[in-house]
Amino acid sequence: MSKQVPETIKKQVKRSFNSKEVKKEKNEKRMKLLKEIQTKAFKRAEKYEKEYLEQEQKLVELKQQALKEGSFYREPEPKLAFIIRIRGCRSTTQNQEKILQLLRLRRIYSGVFIRLNKSSLRMLHFIDPYVTWGYPDVETVRALIYKRGHARVNHQRKIIDSNEMIYDKLQKFDIVCMEDLVHEIYTVGKNFKHANSFLWAFKLKPPVGGFSTVKKSFVNKGEHGNREQYINTLVKKMI
Repeated sequence: MSKQVPETIKKQVKRSFNSKEVKKEKNEKRMKLLKEIQTKAFKRAEKYEKEYLEQEQKLVELKQQALKEGSFYREPEPKLAFIIRIRGCRSTTQNQEKILQLLRLRRIYSGVFIRLNKSSLRMLHFIDPYVTWGYPDVETVRALIYKRGHARVNHQRKIIDSNEMIYDKLQKFDIVCMEDLVHEIYTVGKNFKHANSFLWAFKLKPPVGGFSTVKKSFVNKGEHGNREQYINTLVKKMI
């Protein structure tokens, strides 16, 4: 005569089976979502690359046209800057330290993106002796995010190792992959604030070969202050 299986054992088996089914369903949904994100990422990367090339070609054409007419083409004012802190806090004033904290430049060799406007330019003027900054090109923005990018997740610094992480935090702003993030930062799009807040301040290395002198401005053969497009050369040495 066979023994009857206790009711508690039956319930445990049923719960275990249901749990496995739920997990299987979740995994299937996740795999489907990852495929959708990957497809979007490829399409948007192609779209953005085409957009960047068209912008470059248009700029060349405008410069050539101006040259033919015997004049100069004035490029639009930059909207994006990348700032790197190059000095410590021994001689900073209270206001300078507050601005550095506000910009998340708490440590030497930390860097952040910033939208350029009257307010931010005024702040840069106050902290000029402690930072160097300039106008990053798309290759520099991409290199920083891909090679040194970390995200702010639950107030913790997490390396950006997948598009899924970006999707989870920024999908409501139509930013779902790395190239979306690069594009939003580089073009200073309408959701720049959210994209930039998602990024943790970049931790860079001391530049190869070191700095010449941080006490002099860049225009006086030193290091601090605005170095315009030459920020791209410096960032390459610090990534």
